[in-house]
This record gives sequence, C-alpha cells and structure tokens, in this order.
Amino acid sequence: RQHPPVTLTPPSFPQVKVNIIGDVIDQGSTNLSINSSGFSPHAAIYSMRPDIRCIIHVHTPAAAAVSSMKCGILPISQEALILGDIAYYTYHGSLDDQEERRELQKALGPTAKVLVLRNHGVVALGETMEEAFHYIYNAQYACEIQVNAISCAGGVENLIVLDQEKYRSRVFAVASAAAINMAGQYRWKIGELEFESLMRMLDNLGYRTGYTYRHPIVRDKPRHKSEVEIPATVTAFTFEEDDDASRLPFKFLQQRQQREKTRWLNSPNSYAKVSVEGGDERHHSRTTTWMKVDESGTPIRIEDPNQFVPLNTNPNEVLEKRNKVRLSNSQCLCPVSDISKGNLSTNVSFICEP
Repeated sequence: RQHPPVTLTPPSFPQVKVNIIGDVIDQGSTNLSINSSGFSPHAAIYSMRPDIRCIIHVHTPAAAAVSSMKCGILPISQEALILGDIAYYTYHGSLDDQEERRELQKALGPTAKVLVLRNHGVVALGETMEEAFHYIYNAQYACEIQVNAISCAGGVENLIVLDQEKYRSRVFAVASAAAINMAGQYRWKIGELEFESLMRMLDNLGYRTGYTYRHPIVRDKPRHKSEVEIPATVTAFTFEEDDDASRLPFKFLQQRQQREKTRWLNSPNSYAKVSVEGGDERHHSRTTTWMKVDESGTPIRIEDPNQFVPLNTNPNEVLEKRNKVRLSNSQCLCPVSDISKGNLSTNVSFICEP
C-alpha cells in the first residue's frame, strides 16, 4: 500500500515518496536517500493501521525527557488529558526484525493515537495531517508542563494526578468529537480548525505555505482602509481619515488657514511708517502706524523655511543668530519681522527708532 506524500511547506521543500517497505518510487527534487531505520516504525504502523494517513515523530528535549520517565505522560494537565489512550513501547533503535514490529503493533493497539517510544520521544498518529499535528502539538505541551512541574515540585509524589477516567468525558470526548461546527457552515474534524488558523498566520506573516483553506477569507463588503489582514510592523505611514460630517467645519478652516499662509508667504511684504489723523472722536490727534506699501516686487515661493540659509550651516549657529536678532529688535518700535521666526520673504523694509 502506497501513501501519497503530504505537503507541509513550500514546493521547494525536498520530498521523497516511498512505498510501505521503504523502496523509493519518486525521488522528488532531491538526490538524498531516506533513513531506513527511522522509517521502520512508520512502516510498521502503516502496515497494521489502515486508518492512519499521517505520522509525526519528534524527540524534543521535553518529549525525550518524559519518554525516559517510568511514569510516562501523567494526566496532570488539560493537554495530557486531550491525548486520550497513550501506548508505550521499548524502542531499541530500529525495527528490522519482524518480531519487534509485531511487538510494536501489539503495544500500539487499534485505537491509540499517541505512542511513546521509551527514551526516544513521542509519535503522533492521525487520519489526516491536521489530526496528527493536533496530537503532537498537545503531546509536546504536556511534556513541557510535566518537566516543569516535576522540577518545581521535587518529585512525582508531590504532583496532583487527575483521574483520567473521570475527566475523559469532559476533556478528551469534547476535543476528539467526530465533527465540530463552531456555529459555522463547516463541520471541522479533529485539529482542522486550529491547523487552518496556524497556516493563515504563517501566510499573513509572508510565508507561502501552499495550504488549501476550507474556509477562505471572503469579503462581504468593503473594509476601511486602516483594516489590514497582515499584522503591521514598524511603519510611519498613516491612513487618511474618512470624511466625517462632524469634522467638515474644522477641515475647511484648516484649508483656509493654509491657503492664507501660502498667499502671505509668497507675496511682497513692504511696510512704511505713516501718520494718520484720528478724526473728531479723537480730537484730531495724529497717530503713527505701519501700513502696507504698494510696491512692485517679484514674489519668491518659499519651499523651505531655511531656503535662504547657506548650505552646510550648523543649525545651532542659525538659532544663536536668530536669538541675537530677536534681542536686538526687542527695543524697536516696529513690528518684528517674521524672518527671525523662520519665515523668510522678500522686499521686507522697516524703520526702527532707538
């Protein structure tokens, strides 16, 4: 019986297709050979469990540590209870002997989905790729929790071990239900909902997994421009706010102020000191004021507040000179030009009195 390869990564990932006895029938995109001794447990399981389509074997530090404990995986956490019945087998490195394969098949049984190879890690089985990942994911978490708990408690005797038969209906039966609806139109099998969400997270981060989604993202209506599916990283880009009726007056006021400022900056700016009679209400007194002089000039568009500052000028020196100009003009009777405030214009003339 031949099992088709399962694609977990992009197409560039090397894949080798083998039959049940370990003979390579499709070399794929690589010229590397397979590990025959490592494939022997997989072949033994495939040959006696026709319901299994995917096998995942890990020997992480936590999984290898728990596989070396006499107590095995203890039911001390929710992740351990999700695993259900756990099979154990004393592994000797390979299963070349037919008698050893039969012992493994006998220890595994017809229903167990998790197999602990003594001193060699954990094996997860599944009818689908998602189900196998579901069991290996929870097995890894259960092993990490157990290693941390034993190191903190000082021994197994100080741990609170749950009654697996009592909590089976509450945890394992719910997690391994034949179909999970989740109030949607799809009925998810074991591990499919979580696996699809993890694949979507990888695709949103930029990894092209090639995974075929059962529940693709379909937009029913246009979204706001600031809503993104890919998590944002560090950026200085800001989205423009939508036109809101409550913000229109303020927006129009800002636009008018900006137009007035642009017009003032790009127009001739000449003033003269004149005497104006106050009239009857002021007893014909004369007052001195500054009035704009109608002089012809060529306006220069101000593109930069420091447009007329020489290149490679130290900004600190410019600030010091500006402060000196402000100080010297503090005793003037004329209005201070906006040159000292960073706004430059042409044809500026004024008269100061000591």
